[in-house]
Amino acid sequence: MNIGIIGTGNMGSIVVEALIDGKAISPSSMMITNRTISKAMQLKNKYKEIRVGANAEEVAAQSDLLFLCVKPLDVFKILDEIHPHLGREKCLISITSPISTSQLEQKVSCSTARVIPSITNRALSGVSLITYGENCSDLWKVKIEQLITKISVPVYIDEKVTRVASDIVSCGPAFFSFLLQSFIQAAVKETEIDEKTATIFASEMIVGLGELLKQGHYTLPSLQEKVCVKGGITGEGIKVLENELGDVFEHLFQATHAKFKEDLDKVELQFSNH
Repeated sequence: MNIGIIGTGNMGSIVVEALIDGKAISPSSMMITNRTISKAMQLKNKYKEIRVGANAEEVAAQSDLLFLCVKPLDVFKILDEIHPHLGREKCLISITSPISTSQLEQKVSCSTARVIPSITNRALSGVSLITYGENCSDLWKVKIEQLITKISVPVYIDEKVTRVASDIVSCGPAFFSFLLQSFIQAAVKETEIDEKTATIFASEMIVGLGELLKQGHYTLPSLQEKVCVKGGITGEGIKVLENELGDVFEHLFQATHAKFKEDLDKVELQFSNH
């Protein structure tokens, strides 16, 4: 099976690296391209057998399964360029949340799916969110699941939870990285620990926390109960978090959903005007 990747920015590169490092596909069966070709060449320098296409049309023509890894407002234009090369036997995957499978099906006759990845997939872990197009063949559903299982846990989601699922799975690593960084900076500011040591401690702590949850030793509530000795130091810290966090996460989801609505409206305008 020949796989094409259009767009090798942050997430496109992660998809390429995860698929190859996870041994889901061989580099020789992949063709990639990017608006700035030098970005695609960086991946070819790493994986010598990857082929680099001159443009989106060439990659679409050479691929059985095509990943579209571009910004939401660039999707419509690229679909116009590549749809003649996407026969019914092929499959198109978009990785961006504001583009629905029904919008893809307006423009192409092949099978379609949306697969929203996470940066955690680079470590062959985390979740990928999958929504299949109405006309996606059962054969492609099986093939997509086999691929995605090599790099993550595939989870099928309803259209109505697309944004919040993406916030948790795809944006979550950035949100919690920001919180962890703030945690480290406060430790350095308020105590005599240096930043390098605090970063090592905090990083190892978060990896260990992940392992505890992954291995099923604790749930989130039971872990807090286990660490919080009655009248102890951890409890004092939790009180501060309870008092000062307030509605910060409610506001976070409100902000991401507002931006999502804005993107949806812009995308809908493109598709409805043509």
